[in-house]
Amino acid sequence: MISFTVTAVVFGVVFLAELPDKTALAGLVLGTRYRASYVFAGVAAAFALHVALAVAAGSVLTLLPQQIVHALTGVLFLGGAAVLLFRKDEGEEEVRRPENQSFWKVAGAGFMLILVAEFGDLTQIMTANLAARYDDPLSVGLGAVLALWAVAGLGIVGGKALMKRVPLKLITRIAALLMLALGVWSLWEAIAG
Repeated sequence: MISFTVTAVVFGVVFLAELPDKTALAGLVLGTRYRASYVFAGVAAAFALHVALAVAAGSVLTLLPQQIVHALTGVLFLGGAAVLLFRKDEGEEEVRRPENQSFWKVAGAGFMLILVAEFGDLTQIMTANLAARYDDPLSVGLGAVLALWAVAGLGIVGGKALMKRVPLKLITRIAALLMLALGVWSLWEAIAG
């Protein structure tokens, strides 16, 4: 059974953490050069694969005693918050232009770009943490993949307009505060439990 609450929490945390990420910029670049639906198909497939790997890793963590899981996820969330607060802005990703505009070439370029850029990324690690924390792989996976797809869609279709209205620093700070709160909460549960 899918928990709407867990899905919504995961969606919010992953969405905010992914917005200021380099992949939103890469999606924006690809979306300005190629047919948006082709780009989205490749990007969405890569994100689905990343979420499946992260949820599987997080599910393995649930085999550990709850106090250790809470302590580990708390520390990782605090680390994620620190990364968001203290990282330097990254430049645009360079994207190689596929030789033609066929579905497979464009979708493949999007898939490979995201597959490589997102491996071991903060949101993948965060998804594994959330899977371990909630012990609800389906709800966590659904929330994470929908968040990543939403950010990709925004990046591909209207990233420039969004960034003009909402400062990237504000989005980054909100994501960091959410991760900080989750980290403190997890550590509290580790100590109190």
